[in-house]
Amino acid sequence: MPRVDVDAGVTAAPVTIFRKGLDLKDAVAGSLARDYHSQLVAEIRRTGEGWRRGRLHVHLAKEFGFCYGVDRAVDYAYQARKRFPDQNVYLTGEIIHNPQVNTRLRESGIRFLSDPGESIGQVRQHDVVILPAFGVTIDQLSQLERQGCTLVDTTCGSVLNVWKNVRQYTKAGLTAVIHGKVRHEETQATASQALSGQYLVILDRDEANVLCGFIRGLVSAKELLNRFKNAHSPGFEPDRDLQRIGLANQTTMLMSESLEIGDMIRGALSDRYGSDALAGNYRAFETICSATQDRQDAVHALLAKRIFDLAVVIGGYNSSNTRNLARICADAVPSFHIADANCLRSSAEILYRPTTASPSAPAQGQEIAHDWFPVRDKVTVAVTAGASTPDSIVGDVIDRLGVIAQG
Repeated sequence: MPRVDVDAGVTAAPVTIFRKGLDLKDAVAGSLARDYHSQLVAEIRRTGEGWRRGRLHVHLAKEFGFCYGVDRAVDYAYQARKRFPDQNVYLTGEIIHNPQVNTRLRESGIRFLSDPGESIGQVRQHDVVILPAFGVTIDQLSQLERQGCTLVDTTCGSVLNVWKNVRQYTKAGLTAVIHGKVRHEETQATASQALSGQYLVILDRDEANVLCGFIRGLVSAKELLNRFKNAHSPGFEPDRDLQRIGLANQTTMLMSESLEIGDMIRGALSDRYGSDALAGNYRAFETICSATQDRQDAVHALLAKRIFDLAVVIGGYNSSNTRNLARICADAVPSFHIADANCLRSSAEILYRPTTASPSAPAQGQEIAHDWFPVRDKVTVAVTAGASTPDSIVGDVIDRLGVIAQG
């Protein structure tokens, strides 16, 4: 069958791609509202004055929860299921990093190719495959196109912008240094955009220090390759590939850390090659997505307004942007990153993920805090949620906090 890109009307390859929905937005609006809307959250948003129950006063960050890109991705998944009721509908992996949303999609009959017993090789011509908000690697996309299936592409526009910059770095002969988590789907997809060029993925300031140490001649190539094993492109040669660098990042990283890492690399290159050579040796574009930055800014603004007894951050434990919101809160007030209302067991126990827990083992990273809820006449709680957390979960958490406060 000829390939028809539904949005461009271009015949190019044997696959149909939907990139702007499937003309069923109104048809699925009721299901989306039923699954993810919260009347309580809507009322708090409307008044902008927080929420009180007895001795509890909850203040929500101005920006929290589902961002445009996440809302769009989930909407397209619901539309795809409705548009193709009698066909196999697959997701290449989690559509977003929220377990409740992914569970609902599985319950609707959408199969995840990342689940045990499933694989990309089983997809056939008449099947439908949804690409998640994180995007997929070039190799994955090429394989799906060869298999001739129908694609529903929900890749976030902010991610596409990063990809464009990485391709520009490659064309200019720069190595893409990506601030991100090497196992994260988005970072893997971004790294694949380096095409025939080179890339290196760094997680944090500590890894940036190793990179900068190499640039300054203080760390050997062997030491660097050992530190970044499985975090660089095939055939990566530090002496050759770290003379000219283009900085990019996973869109959900902590902005302040990305900016600091950029300054560190710029300084190292200046020390090694001189400030006059920087224009040719270093490029950087601000590629933290606006929704991620808005949520980080909103938390800073909320915490600056008043003194809180504690903060509750809601979202999947494998959600990068949620973990970074938790890090911001933890620097200012006792904070708890929870997945949902079930984590609030009682005023004596809360199940949470510490900011120090390993991102690669989210379930094992959970801990129980005892006597976490203050015993006093008035308790003021700051609440925010990651960009993949629906209002329904935020509302359940706030309601549960009210029950706990009443004791």
